[in-house]
Amino acid sequence: MSTAAASTRPGQVLADLLPASTVPRARLRDAALVTGGAVLTGLAAQVVLPVPGSPVPVTGQTFAALLVGTALGAGRGFASLALYALVGMAGVPWFAEGASGVSAPSFGYVLGMLLAATVVGALARRGADRSVPRTAGLMVLGSAVIYAVGVPYLALSTGMSLTSAVAAGLVPFLIGDALKAALAMGALPAAWRLSRD
Repeated sequence: MSTAAASTRPGQVLADLLPASTVPRARLRDAALVTGGAVLTGLAAQVVLPVPGSPVPVTGQTFAALLVGTALGAGRGFASLALYALVGMAGVPWFAEGASGVSAPSFGYVLGMLLAATVVGALARRGADRSVPRTAGLMVLGSAVIYAVGVPYLALSTGMSLTSAVAAGLVPFLIGDALKAALAMGALPAAWRLSRD
């Protein structure tokens, strides 16, 4: 089967377009994709822009997590972000600003990314990443999932009220999230178009 024919088959994500002719090769490919997704997220977390008045910085980590979930699908996306979280919890300093462990107020966002990668990966299997409008909705939903876990965790870990946590851990990030969604809206549908050429 050609790559062009495979790319239009329902139920696929971008990672499924990578060839793997045998089960051992498919497992090796999947392990490499999961590890690569975790490393990409860890590297993107080091792209940091502090936000005055907030213990949570703007990073490339959320964008990477959503791309990993979308490109790899729910199972591999979950595994990749679980690997990222577990290695960071074990002490590797690859959370935002070189942090590790579970004590950082921003750790809830890491947990949210794990869930978001799974959700966007499942929706990508249903074709949610193949057009600009659907990709926009996918990124908005993924970001909402991250905030739904991260903001309450921020409130609990810092003693902030939920209103203060929203002001410090959600509002300052909306413009950046819109820019990240715009990047994804261009990149993901374009990758599908290229795969059909």
